Amino acid sequence: MIGLFRFAGRVVRALWRWLDAIRRTVFNLVLLFVIGAVVAMFFRSAPEIPDGAVLVLSPSGALVEQATLDEPLALLTSKGSEGGQTVLHDLIEAVNAAREDSRIAALVLHTDDLQAGSLSKLAELRTAIAAFKATGRPVLARGERYTQSQYYLASIADELHLAPDGFVLLQGLARYGSYFRGALDALGVKVHVFRVGEYKSFSEPFTRSDMSDEDRTATRDLLDAIWGHFRADVAAARKQPAEAFDRYVVGYRDALAAAGGDAAEAAKQAGLVDRFSTRDEWRAYLIERFGADADGKTVRHVEAATYLAGVRSQRQGAGERIAVVVAQGAIADGRQPPGVVGGDNFAQMIREAREDDSIKAVVLRIDSPGGSAWASELIRRELELTRQAGKPVIASMSSVAASGGYWIAAGADEVWAAPTTVTGSIGIFAMFPEFVEPLKRLGVTTDGVATGPLAGALDPRRPLSAQAAESMQMAIEHGYQRFLQTVATARNMKVDEVDKVARGRVWTGEAAAELGLVDQIGGLEDAIAAAAKRASLERYSLVWPSVGLSPGQLILQRLLGFAGIEPGVQLGGGSPIGQMLGRLQREVGDLLNWNDPRHLYVHCLCEAP
Repeated sequence: MIGLFRFAGRVVRALWRWLDAIRRTVFNLVLLFVIGAVVAMFFRSAPEIPDGAVLVLSPSGALVEQATLDEPLALLTSKGSEGGQTVLHDLIEAVNAAREDSRIAALVLHTDDLQAGSLSKLAELRTAIAAFKATGRPVLARGERYTQSQYYLASIADELHLAPDGFVLLQGLARYGSYFRGALDALGVKVHVFRVGEYKSFSEPFTRSDMSDEDRTATRDLLDAIWGHFRADVAAARKQPAEAFDRYVVGYRDALAAAGGDAAEAAKQAGLVDRFSTRDEWRAYLIERFGADADGKTVRHVEAATYLAGVRSQRQGAGERIAVVVAQGAIADGRQPPGVVGGDNFAQMIREAREDDSIKAVVLRIDSPGGSAWASELIRRELELTRQAGKPVIASMSSVAASGGYWIAAGADEVWAAPTTVTGSIGIFAMFPEFVEPLKRLGVTTDGVATGPLAGALDPRRPLSAQAAESMQMAIEHGYQRFLQTVATARNMKVDEVDKVARGRVWTGEAAAELGLVDQIGGLEDAIAAAAKRASLERYSLVWPSVGLSPGQLILQRLLGFAGIEPGVQLGGGSPIGQMLGRLQREVGDLLNWNDPRHLYVHCLCEAP
């Protein structure tokens, strides 16, 4: 028996040594890979860009203001790499550089991998492409099929190709929400809502079974205005009257019937596309027009990422800089990971930019529906201090800059917005759920003692007292007045003037400019130019601080970028059920970020079409 145990021990020790050797080998291989990637990253030569090349733009996944890297190791899995992200400014920078580059003969758009892109972001990219077209060089686009976002981007092209079995799906805009009043009543859950502003609809899904008249009116006006920009832009690009475009969208069934059920032919008859081409025909067509690459199999071209890397490597950096800080996602208190605007770490990033002598101005790029009132004010105050320190601050609104997103914009010298930016929603609310009834049904009761009337008042197991409810409402009223005063001071308006356009109502950027809530209509490039002008800068470079990434994550992000792996984003899958579940998952995840210390929120129930 002793010999048997000794034998088993030797087997275990041998197995352990074998596993340890494998572990060390794998670790060393990974270390060698990292070292090699770092060396290659810093010493690789700039890519060569051939004369007469076609610049190819192939946006993938979601079009974002700043790429996020929440879980670096997840990028190494197939799930993590699904979808991807494309940074809007990278594409615009590449197109702007190509406009001045005689080596670039044409621009080609491939939109098949674009999964999500709001109208305002796509419009900024279209503006850059239109400026490229103005040089007289052609822009061509092709898609296997076109969703609404994909088609809006592709429609700027001089020549639009579609696969013979493809389609152009233009549905218009809609906003439908889920309302939980019936389910909450059935469960016995009571939700107390405290708000100011009849248009502040964020809490309505928990207190109603349908959309309120105020929300319906505001939403209808918003969608009609944004859709008006969409149809006007597409009609102008396709050189067709808007009425012809409307006939296709509204009467799609008739258009499809007239084409014998052929969706591609219906799109061509409507003037939405110019030609049909398969992948090989498209490739041959491009080679015929612009010449072949060295291998003779593809068109002479350069991908946008490769081109941008080459342009940046040849660019001489200026000593003076402008910092572009990106507020992307909901605003929450404390330190938050990328994708959420954390009040503490975002304020710290602004403070560091203010204290950096090489940074002469700050551009705040906002893509946020708001969130914590406390965190919003913390960020706004840091921007105000930056202005007082003599550094200009320009706010640039992207797709959404509403509620708390608008609050932080009030800290800027100037506010720029796109015509289709969703902004405003100047209002405030709080919600408190009460679970007394469902617990009672389970036989659970709550009893105890307290030293004061407000002690334990916000315990969801107990009924909310009238005194606590009145206190919450007074806090909301005060918070709303604070919001109004902040905006009035920033916009040089009277408080009652702000109140007339506030009340929680959402506006387009174009309407906000007419109401005095926005200074100028334009994109990020315009805002950067305005910052440079205020800071009296002729030559400058841009710096894009990242929020919430550790040094190790920053290194890994660079390595993965070098390896061609994009940060993944989960879009809920392609099926309707997957999209619904993905939406519910995101909404629940957003609720977990609600951590305002006073439970006061300036959040908009809105998303960018």
